[in-house]
Amino acid sequence: MMEYLNLGTAGVKVSRFCLGCAYFGALLDADESSHLVHAALDAGINLFDAANAYSLGRSEELLGQAVAGHRDQVVIATKVGRQMDYGPNDWGHSRYHIMAQAEASLRRLGTDYIDLYQLHLHDPTAPLDETLRALDDLRRQGKVRYFGTSNYPAWRLCQGLWTSDRLGFASFVSEAPAYSLFNRQVESDVLPFCRAYGLGVVCYSPLGGGWLSGKYRRGQPMPPDSRFARRGTLVDPSEHERAYDVLEGLETLAAAKRVSLSQFALAWLLAQPGVTVANFGPRTPDQLREDLGALSVTLTDEDLAAVDEIVPPGSQVLSRVPAPGGIVIGDPIPPSGMTSTPR
Repeated sequence: MMEYLNLGTAGVKVSRFCLGCAYFGALLDADESSHLVHAALDAGINLFDAANAYSLGRSEELLGQAVAGHRDQVVIATKVGRQMDYGPNDWGHSRYHIMAQAEASLRRLGTDYIDLYQLHLHDPTAPLDETLRALDDLRRQGKVRYFGTSNYPAWRLCQGLWTSDRLGFASFVSEAPAYSLFNRQVESDVLPFCRAYGLGVVCYSPLGGGWLSGKYRRGQPMPPDSRFARRGTLVDPSEHERAYDVLEGLETLAAAKRVSLSQFALAWLLAQPGVTVANFGPRTPDQLREDLGALSVTLTDEDLAAVDEIVPPGSQVLSRVPAPGGIVIGDPIPPSGMTSTPR
């Protein structure tokens, strides 16, 4: 059965799993996206995450269409900041870009408010007080209910909370980092900061960019429909052996629990202190239902200690994995009226 937690100190309750919509409009067409959304709704998922940059807005369009009859039951999260076109103001966290992109996201989503509006990557060029004032204005206008961040370093989160308090603005309620058994780097600073200051943590890439899906075996070709076969691993070949060593160790632990590797990895993530949500990106309803089996997996202290022996706290197995954003997966389907493709 689905579990729900408050998103940090915010009053809104979100499912422990969030359906990531990066593939919508890239690898999944309208029908496939809709079927996946409805399977998620049937499973009790109420949090859905997109971004303006995913497939140049098409992800938002397809998500909006799929939840049109369920708007009051879902929490829609989207993001702003990545490059949308070639102009100097077509990216980042300036007031100019945030206000324009918020309106565009509202149109694409077919709604008059965004539940969680997230700053997508840290923009060092925009004055922080300008960014926060723009977000606070959107909240006061009723167009955004909460706002958060994605891929923010702990020091910038600290700046954001301090500046918001100083200026009397509402501030971040969540951070969305990459976090998995293949990438535990946020344990050194971001996670402790979020726990200390009550920020919700919505972890993306919980299966390590696909490495923890159970598809990959040492000495075997990569499945033709996998993202690695389509796009390359983006990993130094010298790191492959280390990755397979880790996979085989984790698979042994999963087998002892009689669960799949993906279920084990997701259960581990949800058991970590401070983690609110696992933002996963299944491509089919069957994958979605299998991964949700993680909710019934209970890991003991001995299980967690065994994981730490294989993947030490704070470590990273691979230096790079495929990016999950629809803007770089497959052939993006641009929304109507956009003719250029971002760099």
